[in-house]
Amino acid sequence: MLIKYIMKKRNWIYISSLITALLFVVACSDEFLDRQPEGQFSEADVATPDGVENLLIGTYNMVPGGGLEGQTWHNDIHSWVFNIASDDALKGTDAGDQPEQSFIEAYDFQSFNVHIRDKWRGLYKGVANANITLTTLAAVEDGISDERRAQVIAEARFLRGLFHFEARKMWRSPVYVDDTNFQLNDLESTKIPNDREIWPLIEADFEAAVAVLPTTQSDVGRPTKWAAKAFLAKAKMYQGWDEAGNANTTKLGEAKVILDDIVDNGPFILMDKFEDNFKVGTRNNTESIFEVQYAISSAADGASNRGIGLAHPYTDPWGCCGFYQASQNLVNAYKTENGLPMLDTFNDSNVPFETDETTTLSTYTGTLDPRLDHSVGRPGILYKGFKIYQTDFVRDLTYAGPFFSMKHVAEPEAFGQGGWGNLSANNYRIMRLDMIYLWLAEAEVELGDLERARELVNEIRSRAANPAGFVPRATQGAERNDFTILEGTPAANYEIATYDDAWTDPAVARKAVRFETRLEFALEGHRLFDLQRWGIAAETLNAYIASESQLRSYLQGRSFVEGKNEFFPIPIEAIDRSAIDGQPTLTQDPAY
Repeated sequence: MLIKYIMKKRNWIYISSLITALLFVVACSDEFLDRQPEGQFSEADVATPDGVENLLIGTYNMVPGGGLEGQTWHNDIHSWVFNIASDDALKGTDAGDQPEQSFIEAYDFQSFNVHIRDKWRGLYKGVANANITLTTLAAVEDGISDERRAQVIAEARFLRGLFHFEARKMWRSPVYVDDTNFQLNDLESTKIPNDREIWPLIEADFEAAVAVLPTTQSDVGRPTKWAAKAFLAKAKMYQGWDEAGNANTTKLGEAKVILDDIVDNGPFILMDKFEDNFKVGTRNNTESIFEVQYAISSAADGASNRGIGLAHPYTDPWGCCGFYQASQNLVNAYKTENGLPMLDTFNDSNVPFETDETTTLSTYTGTLDPRLDHSVGRPGILYKGFKIYQTDFVRDLTYAGPFFSMKHVAEPEAFGQGGWGNLSANNYRIMRLDMIYLWLAEAEVELGDLERARELVNEIRSRAANPAGFVPRATQGAERNDFTILEGTPAANYEIATYDDAWTDPAVARKAVRFETRLEFALEGHRLFDLQRWGIAAETLNAYIASESQLRSYLQGRSFVEGKNEFFPIPIEAIDRSAIDGQPTLTQDPAY
């Protein structure tokens, strides 16, 4: 086993550090063949307290998804590559760029697709790093306190649970590998069958972390007890419905207990402004429960959000690469009527992208949820403080349309600090209080407390209605990048209200909660998996294809196959490499 690493700097957890690789063992009696290579570290070298800490940092390094040599964005934690199979997003750029993404977008999931392959590789490398940390720690007898030993185990198990959680979202029957399976010098040890449901094992990892982790951490980026509780609740929410959409009230009830605890007893408070969850300057705020940490300076950008660097506008100051555009369907979802979402009719007409020839402002005067212009770039509206968005932001208007994603893009004050301006320290808020509120609302609907669900949804909508958080109107200056903000004037006709009438119909309440979830978390990488866990992916996405294909011709003739496309195929490479004596231990999803 060879280890290569660079040292942790300051208190950042997610940096480019430890890269772990299992190599081969040579049995030979010649002394010169047994010499340790210079500049490398043996298993014995890292079986120390410091070695274990660095192995743990190496495990954290895999969370963003960039710890695989040669690729960073296939396995990016934002899951934007796979969220293009949802109704929120399009691949974007142009037809010839990254054709394997086009197959994902068109629901043609193949076991040899390199994006799917690298997602498996990255997640299971993370699992391996967690297990190496645990097995190495077990060999360290001195120099580490019992308290710190317990903390390392808890953090490693939290991370192992997180990696397996991401795998279970992607695949119907992924394999679970723990430190009892893992033998460092036996390449066959992890070749175990994927013949069991792994949700209980994921829950066990998070439960072990809950039992030990502190309520606060001095290092940002390390999970707290609250983070472990939140992910445990999330795991239960993902088991809250079967593939036919029937509620599992037992699991939802278990999740509710945890979610209530976080809301009632946790230290978290919703930020006053929705946009503060998507800016470098407001990282690790009062709403944040767990963030994937990024760092960048003029001298180093290796710890930046590199995995989503391609998903930036095609115009300056980014200039690359035009991936991850927003769908017309998503933009239409932000239309309002009397301040409320148009749950059933939102897609009957399109929010246009045309602008006034003189003012260059949007010509659309209908009412909109203000979260739209913090989530999607659209013509005539100021784009995250850079300049007024126009169709020059996209690479090919005729291919993927006029709209673009924006939450992950850093604001101007944090732009251009590294070698490539697309790279930033804009953390990925993978777990926040607004998520807890809306999961709890989901559970309350199925458990019968519709009024509590309405109250929770209204908390989210009230925050979104804060005028201080509205995107301001900006007028175009003489040069393309010049603009003037009209203080106190919103960029569009924003109208958002709370649900003031009692909820009495569970079906309507369910639809309202799920619609709110889409509006709040659009383009954050969750939508495809939300549709999957609710058991409504086929009906939702086939309706989406029917409408969106009228604008995007390459989607014509495509369909989402119920019972199949909810999950991705296990990569053929993983199946082939799982063989023992010529027989694979991994079994492909029967749907493929």
